[in-house]
Amino acid sequence: MESSTFQPHATQGHVLCCLCGCNIMPNPSNMCVNCIRTQVDITEGIQKQVIMLWCKECGRYLQPPKHWVAAQLESKELLTLCIKKVKGLNKVKLVDASFIWTEPHSKRIKIKLTIQAEVFNGTILQQSFVVEYVVENNMCPDCNRANANPNSWIACAQVRQHVFHKRTFLYLEQLILKYGADSNCIKVNDIHEGVDFFFKTRAHALKFIDFLQSVVPLSYRHDKQLVSHDTHNNTYNYKYTFSVEIAPICKDDLVCLPAKVSASLGNLGPIVLVTRVTSQITITDPHDLRSVSLDTQVYYRHPFASLASGRNLTSYIVLDVEPINRDGSNVAWGGNSQTGGQAGRFQLAEVQVQRESDLGNDTVFFARTHLGNVLKPGDVALGYDLATAQLVGLDYEAFVAKGGTTPDVILVRKSYEEKRRKRRERGDAARTWKLKQLEMDVDESKTRQIEKEEADRERFMQELEEDPEMRQRINIYRDEAVMAEKNLLGSKKVAQDDMSDDDSDAPEVPLEELLEDLQQLGLDEKGDDEEEDEDMNME
Repeated sequence: MESSTFQPHATQGHVLCCLCGCNIMPNPSNMCVNCIRTQVDITEGIQKQVIMLWCKECGRYLQPPKHWVAAQLESKELLTLCIKKVKGLNKVKLVDASFIWTEPHSKRIKIKLTIQAEVFNGTILQQSFVVEYVVENNMCPDCNRANANPNSWIACAQVRQHVFHKRTFLYLEQLILKYGADSNCIKVNDIHEGVDFFFKTRAHALKFIDFLQSVVPLSYRHDKQLVSHDTHNNTYNYKYTFSVEIAPICKDDLVCLPAKVSASLGNLGPIVLVTRVTSQITITDPHDLRSVSLDTQVYYRHPFASLASGRNLTSYIVLDVEPINRDGSNVAWGGNSQTGGQAGRFQLAEVQVQRESDLGNDTVFFARTHLGNVLKPGDVALGYDLATAQLVGLDYEAFVAKGGTTPDVILVRKSYEEKRRKRRERGDAARTWKLKQLEMDVDESKTRQIEKEEADRERFMQELEEDPEMRQRINIYRDEAVMAEKNLLGSKKVAQDDMSDDDSDAPEVPLEELLEDLQQLGLDEKGDDEEEDEDMNME
């Protein structure tokens, strides 16, 4: 039988504290934690109260020597900035940092810091303490300069388009409002030839131009002007000007493609219609429904101008409509895309039309059109009268010189003017929707053509009613006042339903596409921010 070996149990020895005599675990200092804290203060030499400079105009804090940082209360950015401002932390090890809640209007920020340091022959002591930051108002140089001269600017983007209307700028206005591209603008000027946008920095102007490039085809160039120069530190102050020119091509324009462009697109056209303008230019041949989208780079490599625009449109009475395939064979109404006569939202058709001014004589035109899905006999369509028009253009003259021929009529869109006129006569023309507008300073140096501006805005709203794809790219809001008025007159409107059957197909914006106007309901966030600023300034 084997004898068991005695194995003693290891025990941890204890010693008495050299100051208070309490039983403690052995450590290099032979003192308990409480006695060490009474003998050594590891927070000595660390700031307990710090002054923070805060600009109430832009809400930024000063990060010495001259950098201003935007940070929200109790954010990690503000915590980092506060820790950097505490002097003496480089001598200890920072373990933890956290905010202590204070009243927002007290102008005080408190942070609890936990640090570690080595004392008494390698003993590690951990201690927590509170640092108080006093927030003082101090306007930053940018806000100071802006308040001294509110119209001071560093960069200006001059947006222009050389066409006879400003509907493109109305469309741009809605896109800018939807995506908040005007957040960095300090001033917007509406002038006769376009719109000027002013910014505090050159980077803000470049960011705005990048946004414009994503929504419309354009080209731009820039220049700078020396404002001041400091010879001691070799610094320069410039003002930057960006000249932005939007392509002079608009929806429903008639264009003649250059020979190289037409050949590269499979001999498209060259007489084509512009059916959509976004960051790309979409052109459609109404003779065979072929559509192509041109990038901005492709357009400016071989630019072309409009042969005719919206002010050259002529009214035609549709006498007969017959849908056809691209090869010219007849198809039945409601044919699908497999018949070859449809392409997207268009339907190829042969129409028989007559000018409204020729009613009573035998002058009739036959033409192909892409509007076979919306036209029917008796409708009024707007189109270009190429039989009597005097078209001018280098590309067009070269096309004719090579033996090219043009159709007598090219229809552009269906006209709903008669139906809208009947609605105005009944007093039912008010729209149940509205659009927001940018705050612009109007240039009074030149006489404003108010009637022309109102006509452009009315035509832009009609395009929104007729084009669902265009409505998807902007925000349209409910007009509560008009809707309430129409609800009060609902009974009278029921009595007139029989009279309004003939204009029931006039395009309208559906109610399900309308958004609630939060500012009108008093739910905008701007008011809450102003109330918080007032509370901060009560002290």
